[in-house]
Amino acid sequence: MKIIVDCFGGDKSPCANVEGALLALEQHRDLSLILTGDETVLREELTRLGYSGDRIELVHAPEIITGEDKPTDAIRLKRESSMMKAISMLRKEPDIAGVVSTGATGALIAAATLRIGRIRGIRRPAFCPLLPTMNGGIVGVCDSGANVDITPEMLLHQAIIGSAYLKNVYGIASPRVALLNIGVESEKGDDLRKKAYPMLKACADINFVGNMESRDLLSGKYDLVVCDGFSGNVLIKTTEGTALELLKKLKKDIYTKTRYKLGALLMKRMFMEERDFMNYHNYGGSVLLGCEKTVVKGHGSSDAKAVSICIDQAYKMSAGKMNAEIEAALANTASPSDHNGNSK
Repeated sequence: MKIIVDCFGGDKSPCANVEGALLALEQHRDLSLILTGDETVLREELTRLGYSGDRIELVHAPEIITGEDKPTDAIRLKRESSMMKAISMLRKEPDIAGVVSTGATGALIAAATLRIGRIRGIRRPAFCPLLPTMNGGIVGVCDSGANVDITPEMLLHQAIIGSAYLKNVYGIASPRVALLNIGVESEKGDDLRKKAYPMLKACADINFVGNMESRDLLSGKYDLVVCDGFSGNVLIKTTEGTALELLKKLKKDIYTKTRYKLGALLMKRMFMEERDFMNYHNYGGSVLLGCEKTVVKGHGSSDAKAVSICIDQAYKMSAGKMNAEIEAALANTASPSDHNGNSK
C-alpha cells in the first residue's frame, strides 16, 4: 500500500512527520510512503534518523501552506506546496491509497473536496475525530469543523458514513449514534435538530439512540455523535481543553503540600496512565469522510507518535475498502446526490 505524507505545515514539521513515517513503516511491512516537502530538508531528516531503506519516495515541494493563507488562494497560487503536491498525486495516481497531513485545515478540506471529489451521494465531506471514553472505548464526533452550515439530510449522511467508519476500521458492530443537542428529549433543539431527529430515528441502517447532551460525550454511552461542524468543533476543543487544564491544576496542587507530593509519588504510574488517556495525540487525526480517496487530518501540534497513528488510520481505511463500504451504505438512502450535488 502506498500513502502520501504531507511533511510541512504542522507545528512540529517536518521532524515529527518524518519520524512518524518511519514508525508507521515499522508497523506495516507492506506499506510504502511518499513524503512531500523540501527534498533537501527531508533527506537531511532521514539521514539524521538513520533511514536508508527503499520504502520512502521523496517529492520536492518547496512551498508551504500556512494557516494565514486563504484556502482558495492556497489551492490556486501554491501549487508547488507540500499539501497541493500531495493532493495532486492522490488524484492522478490510482495506486496511491490516501494522504496524511498536519497542515492548514481549511486548505486541506477545499483541496480534497475540489480536486479529489466526493463519494456518490455525499454533498460535503465531514471530519470525524475520535476521543477516549470513560469505559475504555472511543467516541467519534461527525462533523467537527468541515461544515458549519448543514441540513438535516447531511446529519443523516454523517450518521451513515460515521457508522460505516467505526464498523470498518474499529470493529464496532452496531455503533450507537446520538444527535448532539441541548437536552435528551426528542422535542428539544433548534429547527435543524428537530427535523433531523425523526430522519435519524427512521433510518434502519444506523443504530440511533437519541439526543446527547455535551456533558455525556466521554461517558461511554455513545459511539458516534453527529452535529454541525461549528458545534462539533466547539465540543471537541472544549473537551480537550478542559482535560488538559485539569491535569495542569492537579500537577500544580500536588506541589503545594508535602503530603500531596508523597501521595503523588506512590501514585506516579496512575498519573502517567491518566495523562496518556487524556492526550489527544494518542487517538490519531480527523478522517475526512466522504472523499473518493482517504484523507486524514492530524492535529497541527502532532508529534511523531500522532503522525504514525494518522498513517495507521489511513492504512486501515484503505485496507478495509472504507469508501466502498460508505458508498454501499449510502445507496440505501433516499435522494442521493451526484458529484455536482444534484439530486438523482
